[in-house]
Amino acid sequence: MTGIYDDPWAYELACSFRDVSAEVDTLLEWTVRHRSSGAAARTVLELAAGPAEHAREFARRGLTATALDLHPAMCAYADRQAEDAGLELDVVQEDMTSFALGRRFDLVVTMLDSTSHLMTLDAFVAHLDRTADHLGPDGLYVLEMSHPRDRLTDDPSVSTGWTVDRGDVSATVRWGEPSDRLDPVTQIADDHVTMTITEPDAPVRVINDVVPYRFWTATELTAAVRLSGALETVAQYGDFGDVALTDAGAWRMITVLRRA
Repeated sequence: MTGIYDDPWAYELACSFRDVSAEVDTLLEWTVRHRSSGAAARTVLELAAGPAEHAREFARRGLTATALDLHPAMCAYADRQAEDAGLELDVVQEDMTSFALGRRFDLVVTMLDSTSHLMTLDAFVAHLDRTADHLGPDGLYVLEMSHPRDRLTDDPSVSTGWTVDRGDVSATVRWGEPSDRLDPVTQIADDHVTMTITEPDAPVRVINDVVPYRFWTATELTAAVRLSGALETVAQYGDFGDVALTDAGAWRMITVLRRA
């Protein structure tokens, strides 16, 4: 059976509600704001990049961009998309807890709550350690996670179901069901994913998958950073813009870190 991460085209379609260009605008703005030198980023690494949409957008803007992901299908897709667009993109198949690229970056990013694939505190700390080793002296790490209210309240900031359209293709996505409860001990849920894709002159295609999801609270993130000791928090935001994490309109938990 093919899962959602085995079909990079479908995964990219499912996430196409995101405004990647605007998000990269903000990431570059934050880099200038929070680097002690105030210098713009010239090199960037996207971790758990999937189709590497952000890395490709950085490359489109002339930055030296690298995308890292564990899944061979995602890496092959990202490489092919970059080549087709005439972009210079280095794609690396590696684990986000153990990578060693032998070079440092002005900016490292992890988008779309990809740290939910880190199932243990040891894995999270290892990830932070490896990331710190890849930051330049004035480099920043921007980590986007889901907002804690999505799992800790009855008033989540995002919906688990949505519809996307791209040209003649449309899809309905359901990422998580009401019965997908967090295990109270491990804080892991098996999220059921259903994606229905409609294309002209083609049979309707349905992708069904179960994706393990590890929920991390804000205080657990703080604990992981302290346990690592390699990074320190510079700022936190609740959206790609000047939105506080505690703001009623916040829908993400985005943390900016630098080497300690």
